[in-house]
Amino acid sequence: MNWYLDVLKKYAVFSGRARRKEFWMFYLFNIIAVFILAIVDNVIGIYPALTGIYFLAVLLPYLGVTVRRLHDTGRSGWFILIGFIPLVGGIILLVFLATDGEQQQNAHGPNPKLAPAY
Repeated sequence: MNWYLDVLKKYAVFSGRARRKEFWMFYLFNIIAVFILAIVDNVIGIYPALTGIYFLAVLLPYLGVTVRRLHDTGRSGWFILIGFIPLVGGIILLVFLATDGEQQQNAHGPNPKLAPAY
C-alpha cells in the first residue's frame, strides 16, 4: 500500500526515476480499485460515475510514475506517446515499462534501488 501512496504523494512529479516495483504496484492497486468501483457503480446503478471520477483523480499520478519509469530505463518521458501507435505501440510501451532500469546514474538521476531507506 505504501507504493501506491508514495506515487499519489508525488502526483505531479515528472522528474527522477521510478523502480519497476513502484510502477507495477501502483498499476495493480489501480486495477483493483477500478474493479471494485465498477462493481459498486453497477450495484448502485450509476456506472461509470465513481469509476470515471477515480480515473480522473489518478490520471496525473499515473502519467507521472510512467514518465519516471521510462526515465529509469534511460528513455525520455515522451516515449509514453508511443502507446498511441495502433497495434504495436502498447506492446512496445509495455516492454519499455517492464525492462530493468539502468544500474548506474543516468541523465534523470541516481538509481532508485540504491537510494537509502528512510
